[in-house]
Amino acid sequence: MSTNQQLPQTASPAATPPPEPAITPEAIIEQLRALSAHIPEVTPLASEQRAVLRRRGRTSRNVELLRSSISMIGSADLVTQAVGHDAGEVREMFDERTRWGAVEDELRAMLNGIVGANLVRNQRLAFIADRAYGVGSQLARDPEHAGLVPHVQEIKRLKKLERRRKPAVTAPKTPPPAVGALPETKA
Repeated sequence: MSTNQQLPQTASPAATPPPEPAITPEAIIEQLRALSAHIPEVTPLASEQRAVLRRRGRTSRNVELLRSSISMIGSADLVTQAVGHDAGEVREMFDERTRWGAVEDELRAMLNGIVGANLVRNQRLAFIADRAYGVGSQLARDPEHAGLVPHVQEIKRLKKLERRRKPAVTAPKTPPPAVGALPETKA
């Protein structure tokens, strides 16, 4: 009775590709600009323009309504002539809108991921800065670390300025009613 045991095969070091280095933000910007140049009909809009087009295009969000409209266009030559587009052309526009909607969703997900990563970076930086200030403040008390005193003073000054900054303009508050004033009644 012979026992043939086979050892699991391991990939040779030459067969596994080395991990790709992380791409830099500048390289991504360059690639996005190059990619954008190849996208047809990129139309930057002001927020007011987007709002107007969204209001006007409410019908286009109802998929069943659009499909029924395309069927109507294809069912009567007079409708096709009045609309100025045949059913096949409108169907292509509908399909293209759907496909570009998927691109929009993917880009939005990527953007949300980048925004989240930047928020985490900001939090880490704030934590490190607070820790550095705390350690520096403690060390600056010792004459041996007198070189830290100007840094601690500058950070204190900047923090004080930040606390003093006025918030953005807000709606005026209504004054409180005068003491002893009676509430207004409708006649």
